[in-house]
Amino acid sequence: MNHRRSFLKSALAAALAAPLAPRLGAAPVSERILKPRRLAPGATVGLVSPASATFVTEELEIVKETVQALGLKPKLGAHVLDRYGYLAGRDEDRAADINAMFRDPSVDAVLCVRGGWGCNRILPLLDYAAIAAHPKILLGYSDITSLLNGIHAKTGLVTFHGPVGASTWNAFSLDSLRRILFKGEALTLENPKVLGDNLAFTKDRVRTITPGRASGRLLGGNLTVLAAMLGSEYLPEWSGAILFLEDTNENVYRIDRMLTQLKIAGVLGRLSGFVFGRCTNCTPGDGHGSLTLEEVLNDHVRPLKVPAWYGSMIGHIENKFTVPVGIRAQIDAERGSIAMLEPAVG
Repeated sequence: MNHRRSFLKSALAAALAAPLAPRLGAAPVSERILKPRRLAPGATVGLVSPASATFVTEELEIVKETVQALGLKPKLGAHVLDRYGYLAGRDEDRAADINAMFRDPSVDAVLCVRGGWGCNRILPLLDYAAIAAHPKILLGYSDITSLLNGIHAKTGLVTFHGPVGASTWNAFSLDSLRRILFKGEALTLENPKVLGDNLAFTKDRVRTITPGRASGRLLGGNLTVLAAMLGSEYLPEWSGAILFLEDTNENVYRIDRMLTQLKIAGVLGRLSGFVFGRCTNCTPGDGHGSLTLEEVLNDHVRPLKVPAWYGSMIGHIENKFTVPVGIRAQIDAERGSIAMLEPAVG
């Protein structure tokens, strides 16, 4: 009996002293980082529809022409124009297109045609071993947040929060995309400062929540999508990360609810820095007693006592940054800048 008690005490002491084993897909990303190859003229881009359906075929033609205008070759997924209700085909078919593009040696990057809804449904169907064995650029935003974070968590692959195929590909958006994905620059993302005919800046302003600088891994995307992924194995480890968020068409009380969800799930308390991009058409609602978005951000973010700011060119807007998910970066909350500390591509 004494031997058994001694053994149990020793086992308990060892268990308490040992670090907790990371959950599936949440090993420190810094130990497993994978960078895709940069884009070169003539590279092939696989077009996939992992979320909502494309109802007007002309839109896909425009996406193909956009890719060609970039000096790249589009390659359509087998199910890119499928429809299953509001989804771009059955779950297994949408996942099959992504798996096929990563396995295909002729494909250099994967561009999602549009967001909407549906990516969370296919996360269990992706071939993460094949994705890790064939690291490629994956680009998109909004509902594509699921893929960007799920694939990064499972494989360590750096992914890219940027335009989808159906986005507006204007000069502003192309600037950061070209410099990050084609030239391999470690870029500093900072809002433009253009007075125009005004005496003060009226557009693209930055609001500091908590001043200071912070360094960490860039993680994030659409707030609604990330909140819907909590509790799953498809989110990365948040400790020391810089979280960037954006959203659209949500009443302020819903933003409050989702930030509360991140808080009580233990995400916000582990961050080294925080950036909120744009919340497009996020209104206080009908009631006169509503909190404003500014008040909600102050309530949730200021108590964190980490550098934080609001207003980055990230989100459902025409002029948008391409933001790498998983690389080291430094933010300056007073300047309103995100400085990449390393290239995101090899």
